[in-house]
Amino acid sequence: MTVESVRPEAQPRVASELREPPLAGGGIPLLGHGWKLARDPLAFMAGLRDHGDVVRLKLGPKTVYAVTTPDLTGSLALSPDFKIDGPLWESLEGLLGKEGVATANGPRHRRQRRTIQPAFRLDAIPAYGPIMEEEAHALTERWQPGETVDCTSESFRIAVRIAARCLLRGDYMDERAERLCNALATVFRGMYRRMVIPLGPLYKLPLPANREFNRALADLHLLVDEIVAERRASGQRPDDLLTALLEAKDENGDPIGEQEIHDQVVAIVTPGSETVASTIMWLLHVLAEHPEHADRVCAEVESVTGGRPVAFQDVRSLRHTNNVVVEAMRLRPAVWILTRRAVTDTSLGGYRIPAGADIIYSPYAIQRDAKSYADNLEFDPDRWLPERVGDVPKYAMSPFSVGNRKCPSDHFSMAQLTLITAALSTKYRFEQVPGSNDATRVGITLRPQKLLLRPVPRD
Repeated sequence: MTVESVRPEAQPRVASELREPPLAGGGIPLLGHGWKLARDPLAFMAGLRDHGDVVRLKLGPKTVYAVTTPDLTGSLALSPDFKIDGPLWESLEGLLGKEGVATANGPRHRRQRRTIQPAFRLDAIPAYGPIMEEEAHALTERWQPGETVDCTSESFRIAVRIAARCLLRGDYMDERAERLCNALATVFRGMYRRMVIPLGPLYKLPLPANREFNRALADLHLLVDEIVAERRASGQRPDDLLTALLEAKDENGDPIGEQEIHDQVVAIVTPGSETVASTIMWLLHVLAEHPEHADRVCAEVESVTGGRPVAFQDVRSLRHTNNVVVEAMRLRPAVWILTRRAVTDTSLGGYRIPAGADIIYSPYAIQRDAKSYADNLEFDPDRWLPERVGDVPKYAMSPFSVGNRKCPSDHFSMAQLTLITAALSTKYRFEQVPGSNDATRVGITLRPQKLLLRPVPRD
């Protein structure tokens, strides 16, 4: 599956032709629709398309515009009239900072993309293959048949180790992976609350939840400082992304500042690890809930490898395995909500969008919409076969976004997810055990509440 990026069709600009988007129902005094977003956000966002292509929401005192159709989310992502900003990114500033590639705009963003892009070029990915293979097979060896696997900690462990070993050449990452897992769970829950219920001063009070949030956030930044300090102290300059950052120049040809280096490493280690780990959790859930597809993955791997351990070189031949990964991301996208901000008076779908307005949309809702997908809630990897993929509307599946904000690590992520799925499926079947809770936990990202599985060796 590929995502094509094209310039969107021109939106109407004549003021008399533009309409005011309808206001969604169900708001309450002071909190507006923030209460519904906090209480049942996935159902709320999924239901907005019934009210219009663009819908006004109230989040506290703010008016926010929700976009509900695939074509308009494509227009939003590709139009220069909108930038990365809004409630999501404001809530993430405490983690990502203001100087990293995730939150930068304009010339700074373009310069930062040029710095990090070489590490993620398609021809650069094979160099990471041996590390991905080693980590995937180490995961299967570490798990003991019949023992309970805590999928949260194990998914973070492998996601952090692959990112650190490939991009930062980091050592001693086991303990840091555990710290990252625990801290991100707390930080992302707190950031989601701050996004949907923006009661700024209250989040500065010394309440238990606020103190826990602040401790977790501080530990995340300390972890990044440790990684950078260790590299500087070592005197080593391996050909990796961290070296590229330490040697990068700004627009004036001077070394980039310490804060930008810090924010860039944060953007590499934390959101990437969180989203990949969440996807691995959902893939493990898929293997347990759909053993017929786990069996197909196993058969495909064996047909490609002839029985040897699956390797990075096999990934491009594992088409059904890749489709299982894509379908898991469709139904359970790690990043389920995104925001933009209008930089000028503009429009979307014939609706007036004023300068400075915040726009919100949900890949979760878009990717599950019955107007875009037949049997929209069914897990069906075969919908991504060449003869069927044309039935999916453009922009109805954009797991890595599109345009100049497209995730630079898309090929890197897909390679490791496909390889991990293949390695796990060929060695084990999986069963949920008592105490497991596969309900969706909603924060900035989506993950299972507490997924506990038992690996059962294949005969």
